[in-house]
Parts: sequence; structure tokens; C-alpha cells
Amino acid sequence: MSGSKTMRAIRQDALGGPDVLREVEMPRPSPRPGEVLVRVRAAGLNPTDWKHRASGAFLGDPPFVLGWDVCGTVVETGYGVTIHRSGDEVFGMLPYPFGHGSHAEYAVGPARAFVARPEGVDVLQGGALPLVSLTAWQALVDTATLGPGQRVLLHAAAGGVGHVAVQIAKSRGAYVVGTASAEKHGFLRALGADEQIDYRETDFAEAVSGMDVVLETMGGEHALRSLRVLRPGGTLVSLLRLTPEVEAEAERLGVRTAVMLVEADQAGMRAVADLAATGRLRAAIAETFPLAEAARAHAVGETGRTTGKLVLTVG
Repeated sequence: MSGSKTMRAIRQDALGGPDVLREVEMPRPSPRPGEVLVRVRAAGLNPTDWKHRASGAFLGDPPFVLGWDVCGTVVETGYGVTIHRSGDEVFGMLPYPFGHGSHAEYAVGPARAFVARPEGVDVLQGGALPLVSLTAWQALVDTATLGPGQRVLLHAAAGGVGHVAVQIAKSRGAYVVGTASAEKHGFLRALGADEQIDYRETDFAEAVSGMDVVLETMGGEHALRSLRVLRPGGTLVSLLRLTPEVEAEAERLGVRTAVMLVEADQAGMRAVADLAATGRLRAAIAETFPLAEAARAHAVGETGRTTGKLVLTVG
């Protein structure tokens, strides 16, 4: 393949605040067997990015390039890849957590982490959807087997995962209750949420009961209280580790708990692509930033006041 063998990327060499992020020139990766090299056009930001930036989390000490959402064009395929060709427009999620690296001009990942970007799904949507959509799909569909007529409580329903989860739950025929501040209730209604709870004014544990599924994103005491809104046999899916106290209370109440970490998943991405192609799933994009302004994007994201997704645009 002709062209430069280097690329621009947002790298950090130390843990800390957004100021540790630097735009650097570094070697462009090459695809190994079973992998594709994608020219990144848009890449979403997620809370896991600033958590890893500040603490290292799963990745340990830097240097590293963050980012898991990818939307772009295949420019090279590794040995044995048959499902994508150079020139294909694709989107997907790099394997979480150790496949990071999408906040750059090029990203390499397993061919089967990506699917074709449907016509009508633009580049920004392709960059915004993968991680949050796979998280919501794997939590609600694969883990909780949410189905028609079931009742689901979604915490932080106007956030990145939450607002996508509302749409996926409605596509499954579920009755959706979402928590969010009052000013975001109109947004939730527009997404299809059947009930909205202002968590600042109302105790959700008193407002709802008999839920089949809860998607829990807060942890600690919040998770403990979430158990109490479930019917016997219901499921709490948590995106955070649960304490022994929560596990013990779940057993006492006769409800199931599951702690979930999102996985790269072609079947899930195909489901996401199908929903997006038919208009049943759309990311709310709060703001976009050029790649060079990744630090500013992190600072905005860390305020916790974003509705929907932040997206980096590349080139």
C-alpha cells in the first residue's frame, strides 16, 4: 500500500487529566492475519475513555492511544480476511478493553469486529453507535433476554448507553421507564420511553415496582436499591462491579444479578446496523470535535452533563 507509514494519533504518556493527551505522529499499524486496517473517519468518546485516561483501569500504565468506536474505510486486509475488502465502508467496536486505539487516523482490529455501514447511516452515527449500542444490546437482549411486554428500568437514560438502551428496549416491545433530570424528559419521550423519573425529586425505588429488568450504571447503594424494584426472578444487569452486600440481598430477594463487560461481537453489530438502517436506532450527538481537540472533548465529557454522545472527527 502506498502513502505515509505514519499517522496522527492522540496518545498519553502519563495518567491524569485531559491535559495529558497529546497529538503525536506515530507508526501506522499493519493488519495481521484475520485483521483489517481502517482509515478512521469518526470515533466516539465514552466515559470509559476518561476513566482509562485518569486511572489506567484495565490498561495499566501508558503510553497508549484510547478509543474503541470506529467508523471508516478499509484500506488494507490481513491474510485470510474474506468478509471485507479495501474500500469498504465499515463501523464497529475494537475488542474491549485491550483492542483500544481508534483515536487516530488509522486503527487495526479483527475483521469480524466490523460490519458494513448501511446506506442512510452517516459517518457520525457510525462513529457514535458501536460501544454504547453493543453494551445495551448485550445487556438487554443477550443477558436479560428482554422481550415483548416486559418492563425495564434504565438508569441515566439520557446518557450514552442509556438513550440507546431506550431505543433497543422499545424495538424489543418492552415497556420502558427511564431516570433522568426533568429537563431531559422530553428527550426521553421522543425516544419512546413510556415513563420518566426525575431522580433529583423522586425516589425511583418508591416510584416503580415489579420490573423484569434493571440496567444499573451507578453501583453501590444505588444498585442495592435497584434490586428492590425487581419482581421475583427479575434481572439486574450492572455495568459496574457489585458489592457482596448487593449479591447477598439479590439472593434474599430471589432476583438475578449479572455484571457485564461489553465485547466485540459481529452478530451484535449486525443487529445494531439493522436497527440503524431501519430508523429504529439513532445516536443523539451532543457535540463533535476534530481529532486534535480530543483533550477538550474529554473535559466536556467529564462534566457528566452530556445528552447522548461526543464524537471525534478525523480528516
